[in-house]
Amino acid sequence: MASTTMMLSNGQQMPVVGLGTWKSAPGQVKQAVLAALDCGYRHIDCAAAYSNEHEVGQAIAERVGPGKMLRREDIFVTSKLWNTKHDPDDVEAACKKTLTDLKLDYLDLYLMHWPMAFERGAELMPRRADGTIRYADTHYRDTWAAMEKLVDQGLVRAIGLSNFNARQIDDILNFGKHKPVVNQVECHPYLTQSQLLAHCHSRGLVLTAYSPLGSPDRPWASSCEPLLLDDSRVVAMADRYKKTPAQIIIRWQVQRGITCIPKSVTPSRIKQNIEVFDFKLSDEDMKQIESFNRNERLIIPTIEKDGQKVWRDASHPHFPFHDAY
Repeated sequence: MASTTMMLSNGQQMPVVGLGTWKSAPGQVKQAVLAALDCGYRHIDCAAAYSNEHEVGQAIAERVGPGKMLRREDIFVTSKLWNTKHDPDDVEAACKKTLTDLKLDYLDLYLMHWPMAFERGAELMPRRADGTIRYADTHYRDTWAAMEKLVDQGLVRAIGLSNFNARQIDDILNFGKHKPVVNQVECHPYLTQSQLLAHCHSRGLVLTAYSPLGSPDRPWASSCEPLLLDDSRVVAMADRYKKTPAQIIIRWQVQRGITCIPKSVTPSRIKQNIEVFDFKLSDEDMKQIESFNRNERLIIPTIEKDGQKVWRDASHPHFPFHDAY
């Protein structure tokens, strides 16, 4: 069953449910992408920082192209520019490396992964001895200007943002020649992002939810943290609709006008996660899920400082989460 799509501000159609590939281990991600394409997914979300794009590319090459199951224009592929490649001189090469790994001539969407620049170089996480990150002072506006050239060259169809707050989005909109079409952020029932969603919609951006199921496999989850998919209120609702808890949450996102990219490497779950177009949640149930909000970020790197867990990048001048939204 093919997924339905949402129109981006540049006229492109983006499938509302895609496959997320963050944390998909080598050896697993190729099979996950093949399973997704085989059961109707037409949207794959990637990033250079996930260090698995070459494997995603192998799967795409097996299913897409002349004489294969799909044409290139049938699928929507997103990737992201990593923080160490924000220097305007590095942007084109970073994009071309992603295209080589994915075995593609162009990307449908290329996002700036974070508004924060890290020190240039080959190291993904340029750290000091104490574990803190070495930053660079490149402004995200300068990085954006370099990304705009990728559109002009035909390397990418559209560009967008990830982990940007409302003020930073407006900064780009006021500055840029090409408008960002998407802001991809953490979003789930414990972090509903209602204000940011309203802001994005008022500015013509689509909001994409990463970790829409609360990322139960996030590496730093502690055993005492609640698991969204086990939340008794979600489980009860799933029983009522005869659906899985994941399907309830994904349907809630879709009905809010959000595109989402649940990650799984399990073929049965991959299939279930896109089977959300044959039912509708009542207004009452939509409001109930909205009420689970705790403004709780689960996907934000932390470090230990004086025995306390603190946000690792809070001192970066472009850290996005000091603002309310």
